Amino acid sequence: MASTAETGQLTPKPLGGVSQEFPTFIEGQPLAGRKVLIIVENLPLPFDRRVWQEARTLRAAGAEVSIICPTGKGHEARYEYLEGVHIHRHRLPVEADSAIGYLAEYGLALFWESVLAWKIFFQRGFHVIHGCNPPDLIFLVALQFRLLGVKFLFDHHDINPELYEAKFNKRGFFWKLMVLFEKVTFKVASVSIATNQSYRKIAMERGGKASDDVFVVRSGPDLSRLKAVEPASRWRNGRRFLVGYVGVMGEQEGIDLLIEAVDHIVRDLGRTDIQFCLVGGGSSLDSLRAEVDRRGLADFMTFTGRAPDIDLFEVLSTMDIGVNPDRVNPMNDKSTMNKIMEYMAFGKPMVQFDVTEGRFSAQDASLYAAANDSHDLAVKIVELLDDPARRERMGESGRQRVENELSWGHQVDPLIAAYQRVFSRA
Repeated sequence: MASTAETGQLTPKPLGGVSQEFPTFIEGQPLAGRKVLIIVENLPLPFDRRVWQEARTLRAAGAEVSIICPTGKGHEARYEYLEGVHIHRHRLPVEADSAIGYLAEYGLALFWESVLAWKIFFQRGFHVIHGCNPPDLIFLVALQFRLLGVKFLFDHHDINPELYEAKFNKRGFFWKLMVLFEKVTFKVASVSIATNQSYRKIAMERGGKASDDVFVVRSGPDLSRLKAVEPASRWRNGRRFLVGYVGVMGEQEGIDLLIEAVDHIVRDLGRTDIQFCLVGGGSSLDSLRAEVDRRGLADFMTFTGRAPDIDLFEVLSTMDIGVNPDRVNPMNDKSTMNKIMEYMAFGKPMVQFDVTEGRFSAQDASLYAAANDSHDLAVKIVELLDDPARRERMGESGRQRVENELSWGHQVDPLIAAYQRVFSRA
């Protein structure tokens, strides 16, 4: 993905002074001779950056890696061999917006995943299926190969019972199905990968996994890819400050609370010197734009939609602070949000609501507003913007935390250890 900046094509420069090269060859080739099939339903590869980092790391460790995923904008080819990884894509025309719709989408995806898995098995084979949720149904593909000695590794990206409740604000029959699918997934999996300690606890308590079979592999940013560029004033829209948001435009992301906060900042606090730029696409993008127009805030809030990397990097490099308006609920409390990591990688302080994993990731790099309180979110944003020294300290703290603990380089060893555990199991 590429574009031209306001001042012409920019040459990215690395952030900070620490070398963070992505591993292209892992000494000892611990997975040499192993063959891996990764299955992802909700995003195409290489757009799913976490899974793409996993695939490239497994390849660097000597494994032969195949991927099954859906097509998507810019990734329409049914087959692609990219950086030593075989990518097989299938169409997924159903875009679910209801419980019945999700079942239809999952059913169609499982059909194509099964067809492609058998095709790959006969073409080049695989020893393990690495299933990435959502949904918690990929075990149905893995079970087809169990008698052939193929193992199943579960990559736990989302806690689907909590995600269902957050989307539909209820439990009921389909929620119970989500709980059942989750339990069976953990039962079938030899090993589970958790994105954080909260998910690891769920794997052991709800999933019944032994502690030795659950590995934490965080969605750490690849610091060799995230590049600071020259700030671009066009994103400020002539204003003094820029607040950035990077992520999905969906119902559960709390963008409605951010819009309320902006309304409070402009109407009640009288601050007209702050521009907000929201980068990302999603099912709620059009309705969110309409709400901003309705409130007369369109001049203060820029929605880029899904943006090329150069635009993303410009916004991250230009903004003064980041914002994470994910509302406080059981899903968000236990989940690690990629946007937090990206803000920290660019040395940007942030404001968010106080959730367990958000606080663990950001620590001193963030201010924390009262739960789902858009007015307090607004006050915290203004407070941080008006204290440049504090912003600098917080931004440096976040950058150091990513470099020293959270970046992808620190996730390589636990990922390889998870695979070694898979292959050590009878």
